[in-house]
Amino acid sequence: MSGRRLLLTAAGLALLAVVGLGLAGGAGARPRRPPHIKHVFIIVLENESAGTTFGPNTPAPYLARKLRAKGELLPNYYGIAHNSNPNYLAMVSGQAPNLSTQLDCQTFSDFAPGTAAGGGQYLGQGCVYPPGVETVANQLEDAGFRWRGYMQDSDNNARPGGQAPCRHPAVGSPDPWQHAARGDQYATRHNPFVYFHSIIDFPTCRHNDVDLSHLNHDLKREPRTPNYSFIVPNLCNDGHDAPCVNGKPGGLASANGFLRRRVPKILHSPAYRDRGLLLITFDEAEALGSDADSSACCGERPGPNVIPPNTPGFVTPGAGGGRIGAVLLSPCIKPGAVERTPYNHYSLLRWVEKDFGLPRLGYAGAPGLRAFDSKVLNRPSCGAR
Repeated sequence: MSGRRLLLTAAGLALLAVVGLGLAGGAGARPRRPPHIKHVFIIVLENESAGTTFGPNTPAPYLARKLRAKGELLPNYYGIAHNSNPNYLAMVSGQAPNLSTQLDCQTFSDFAPGTAAGGGQYLGQGCVYPPGVETVANQLEDAGFRWRGYMQDSDNNARPGGQAPCRHPAVGSPDPWQHAARGDQYATRHNPFVYFHSIIDFPTCRHNDVDLSHLNHDLKREPRTPNYSFIVPNLCNDGHDAPCVNGKPGGLASANGFLRRRVPKILHSPAYRDRGLLLITFDEAEALGSDADSSACCGERPGPNVIPPNTPGFVTPGAGGGRIGAVLLSPCIKPGAVERTPYNHYSLLRWVEKDFGLPRLGYAGAPGLRAFDSKVLNRPSCGAR
């Protein structure tokens, strides 16, 4: 081989090396886009810090060990406030806490005055947001996607054989479903969709905010399965009560049992297998006692309606709702992964909106907030059909 050919060959190899570095993510390379998820399932449990849930003595081994091994752990996932209600609202609307929502909306009062402010927030105090305040459910529906909220026990106050979709108190009335009763462990404050006039004033609420019993039917065929499913267990199965009014242990033990019964049905469904994703998390960390955690991440702002000296941490002062962790399962995620990037409920909303090509709502549009990316959805060739 001549010296000239050797020189050209060496130059070619050098060029290929440079190109290879670029393709592998070198300087100036375009970040890899995460795969598109077609069906999102979200299960929200109650009031546990990440150290308890995922620690060595966890009462929830199915979640903390088996599901974690099948999917991915986000150990630095955070709630945005105490108590429960503002976390649920943040997940679907990006609205920050106010005193009424931090008190779990004991009265189902209108949010007023409800004037638009910066950062996609609305000014006021109260619980039921005015018609101009949208949720991700409104966005999905307007864009031609399907959504459903599956609320366990929401039918339990209906007449025998009947249904009670879109269950909520009359606006302006005390909420009678703040505590579990025998035969009815539904909690309005854990059903975020009924806190928006943009939903409850329209037929979409009765069609899409339904009892958990509808989920099995909807999972049977992919065309029946919503693109976005928000699943809320009752006050025993979400781990809130311990012990439960029905004599079950409650806490993480009952939440673990709920997941063991329900999650396999989702994972075996045609919709999940066709680029689905299941996220399991908690609303907030412990709010009181020695394990109380009101920490935050991701540059979270308290919002315009948190009046000092109050903070998003409420009874335990702090910037947020504490570190809760999350487990994600998907054909688009490599089993056993751990991604330590900090995320919160606003990040989750931002990712859902990005995945479905929707505008950002509220603090989901905060500058610098990260949505789930290719480090989370780390299997790009995940079997599109």
